[in-house]
Amino acid sequence: MSVKYVPVIWNRTKLFYDVIVLAVVGAYLGVYIYVAPMFQTVTRPIDWDIYKAQAFGTCVFYLLTFILCIGPIARLDKRFLPLLYNRRHLGVITCVLAYFHVDFILGWYNAFSPINRYVSVFVVNTSFDRFLGFPFEILGVLALLILTVLAVTSHDFWLHFLKPTLWKILHMGIYLAYALIVAHVALGALQSAAGPFLTGVVGASLALVTTLHLLAARREHVIDTQINLMDDTRTWLDAGDPMEVPDKRAKIISLTEDERVAIFRNGTKLSAISNVCAHQNGPLGEGKIVYGCVTCPWHGYQYRLEDGTSPPPFTEKISTYRLKLENGRLWLNVKALPPGTYVEPVISPMLAGGS
Repeated sequence: MSVKYVPVIWNRTKLFYDVIVLAVVGAYLGVYIYVAPMFQTVTRPIDWDIYKAQAFGTCVFYLLTFILCIGPIARLDKRFLPLLYNRRHLGVITCVLAYFHVDFILGWYNAFSPINRYVSVFVVNTSFDRFLGFPFEILGVLALLILTVLAVTSHDFWLHFLKPTLWKILHMGIYLAYALIVAHVALGALQSAAGPFLTGVVGASLALVTTLHLLAARREHVIDTQINLMDDTRTWLDAGDPMEVPDKRAKIISLTEDERVAIFRNGTKLSAISNVCAHQNGPLGEGKIVYGCVTCPWHGYQYRLEDGTSPPPFTEKISTYRLKLENGRLWLNVKALPPGTYVEPVISPMLAGGS
């Protein structure tokens, strides 16, 4: 957050997340490289370097597919929200594995070539005018460059330097990298695949990523179409029954297509804040209250409910909104207050002992 530069601010959650990821990656590579060859029935075994390149290459593809599925699946089911935390660590690991894949590939194909192995990628195959035989290696290089840029700029230093909007646009390049890798595999490995397995995997990956994003987009569209229409003279909006707000979580109210308010409940207290995190525009309403503070589901940024301010030493602030109770109904003042404005929480006795 808004503190001095530290390469990685480790905590128990990040350590646990990374240990699990590294354990899964290590297990996959171990099984692929050391166990799977024992079950091969081919007459001529695959070269050792090529086999390792395949292991790292497929691992990169699976991890990238998983990364692209985390966002939409967390929106569709809140139980998957923990996967969003430290997702950038997963991206950096994917980039490192991609470099291992490239190193093994170039080391094998250029072992006895007089041409520099890095230069050979760009000069050996220049058949850009045809589909079969297209220099798919170039596509892999472009994808690797994008992954590298995303990994290097994943630290919050770059987020603050580039500002959230530009940083987010830059990191949407993960979709272009995925498309390039799919094309890289389709024009390369699939052309020489001995069976339908790899083709099925690539097809299933595309179908999974596309389907989850369409379902998540449909869900967001439904929320946006439930906007409470108001005339310009109306400042208080009926936000429904207080019992509809789950404890430690929020009910999201759409004011316009571009403005949402998250009404949080902490026991019997109700507070309303902007749904947009000051860090990376994350959806605060999909987060939860941890130790008295709203915690963003994307990267763990926290805000006090009463004034929308991050606890010291952090300085991020978001807008707050006024609430009131009338005849058992919760009413929201639609005019946002300046970021950091203190608003006394509304206390609802009917929430005492509620779920």
